[in-house]
Amino acid sequence: MSYAHEPVMLDEVLEILAPAPARRYLDATVGGGGHARAILRRSSPDGELLGLDWDDAAIDAAGRALAGYGGRVTLRRAGFTEARAVLEESGWTGVDGMLLDLGLSSHHLDVPDRGFGFARDARLDMRMDRRRSPDAHELVNTLSVGELEKLIRDFGEEPGARRIARAIDAERRRGTIETTRQLAETVARAAGGRQRGTRAHVTHPATRTFQALRIAVNRELENLETFLDSAYEMLRAGGRLVIISFHSLEDRLVKRAFHKWGLDCVCPPRLPGCVCGWNRKATTVTRKPRVPGEAEVRANPRARSARLRAVERV
Repeated sequence: MSYAHEPVMLDEVLEILAPAPARRYLDATVGGGGHARAILRRSSPDGELLGLDWDDAAIDAAGRALAGYGGRVTLRRAGFTEARAVLEESGWTGVDGMLLDLGLSSHHLDVPDRGFGFARDARLDMRMDRRRSPDAHELVNTLSVGELEKLIRDFGEEPGARRIARAIDAERRRGTIETTRQLAETVARAAGGRQRGTRAHVTHPATRTFQALRIAVNRELENLETFLDSAYEMLRAGGRLVIISFHSLEDRLVKRAFHKWGLDCVCPPRLPGCVCGWNRKATTVTRKPRVPGEAEVRANPRARSARLRAVERV
């Protein structure tokens, strides 16, 4: 199956980054190359782009999609936490624009052997980078009930975490939980088969549990925190960073980091004077997160939970 990933909020990304010739851009989650292709077009004839992704299928797809741009594009199989090292290896001292799209691609959900979703049955996996471990199969079958409960509650924001963790434990005592459908059915039974949402949008009762496992397997929040610790240092003065998140846990981290970057001091208020040595790193471009328009959500329902925030380096 070909790698499918519709670039989310493309118009907003291009408006904020305003790609131009003779500038350099980093797409730290290049996916199938949709955002990257648009950036390269807008920065013609000599804008350059460095694309990163830790998924081998994504890098292969981006290579095909961006082949016509020749030496203007460089692709590396690496996670966004490795961005600074890759920039240095490439001889780039900084970038004029940077994009981080934290969404799961349609490829991950629709290709059965990736084990991300439950629409099609597959062995539990959920790894973005298949060179790493553990996978979801190992977590589901080896974590204690307490660990499972905490994972599902913290990363899935699932109010029924305890009940679901106990149901998983009961199921695996009868035999290993092997597949996505087996897990989804176990969770659904624990939830009484109740679906969530409005009449316009109904979610499966296992959605939050699967989200929690995916976040844990790929260390998504830890990686995002690591990136946000010093991502501003990769931007040239006036350079902009756009981050698209898809759930409240990610968006909260982005909001908190961007707020800190805009402060002139991070000392505790009780101190009589500033001793932190901190200074403002960036200014906010988006006061509130931007969301997809109705037309985009109709065309691509998976975009509905996207939240876009952006800053500009001082």
